[in-house]
Amino acid sequence: MESVLIYLKRAVEEGASDLFVVAGKAVSMKREGGIVPIQDGRLMPEDSETLVRELYSMAHRPIDRCMSVGDDDFSLSVTGLARFRINTYRQRGSLSAVIRVVSFGIPNWREMDIPEEVMKVSAMTRGMVLVTGPAGGGKSTTLACIVDAVNRTRDAHIITIEDPIEYLHRNDRSIISQRELAMDTSSYVTALRASLRQAPDVILLGEMRDLDTIQTAMTAAETGHLVISTLHTVGAVNTIDRIIDVFPPAQQQQIRIQLAQVLKTVISQQLLPAVNGQMVPAFEIMHLNTAVRSMVRDSRIHQIDSTIQSASAEGMISMDESILRLYRAGRISSETALRYAMNPDSLQKKLGK
Repeated sequence: MESVLIYLKRAVEEGASDLFVVAGKAVSMKREGGIVPIQDGRLMPEDSETLVRELYSMAHRPIDRCMSVGDDDFSLSVTGLARFRINTYRQRGSLSAVIRVVSFGIPNWREMDIPEEVMKVSAMTRGMVLVTGPAGGGKSTTLACIVDAVNRTRDAHIITIEDPIEYLHRNDRSIISQRELAMDTSSYVTALRASLRQAPDVILLGEMRDLDTIQTAMTAAETGHLVISTLHTVGAVNTIDRIIDVFPPAQQQQIRIQLAQVLKTVISQQLLPAVNGQMVPAFEIMHLNTAVRSMVRDSRIHQIDSTIQSASAEGMISMDESILRLYRAGRISSETALRYAMNPDSLQKKLGK
């Protein structure tokens, strides 16, 4: 068994997105949508524990939380190689890790196929913007590009609250304060409440996990700040439903009114396997115009999808239209298009199948 550093180098050199250290399986990497072993034989529980402990040693971080709670998140920088976002956890009594490879530099949004309409978020000065999608869908990269655009173009104080910090930003025109859970603050809510006393212009909240966090984030957006956060939902309708459903029924109408006022844009994204073996993003973009605000306020969420489809002149696009464009551009197969579509039956007719 090699040292964990050898595996990290191999993952970076071969363009892997993730590295897996799990007992009972060879050390493996995720590359171009597939999982490939990068060692002979299987890891024994003592092997995986040795590798996980080596990660903690490299990060100068105690392993206590993982041993007591059962999982942990932290980041690691290896000079001259890359940054890594690491999740360690116990499974069947053994220590395991999933390691996300993150480049040192901020990605170029054009090279990442992020639409210009998404990047316009960086010009907003107040309200709430949500970037949603499944885990591993590229949300962190999109957020990093938006923050970088603010940093390069505006005199602002940007506060990020992350778990863990992935992309490191250097102060440019803006001042950037990056705070990591467990290391710099005890919780999202604690850091978010404190941020309101730190003269913020932009607050990046890594994830809206619970009622308290969502409520505090909405209050921050109401008081004249731009709050950008994420949810693990696909599609604007599912995102709005998820937020409202977190609250008790007696509060939901009040939350609909509040959300209709503060929410500016919902960006939903997925990474799809492309025909060239790489991954390509599909985006749904919904801006809250007068019609959408009324639908949110009056609990007519089910009508939002049709409004998105008819509002392309306002920069909106549905997930299925984005997928259809990728197919027509020859970047994805019809099978992939239908597998990731929100409404496969409707999309199948447009594909002519």
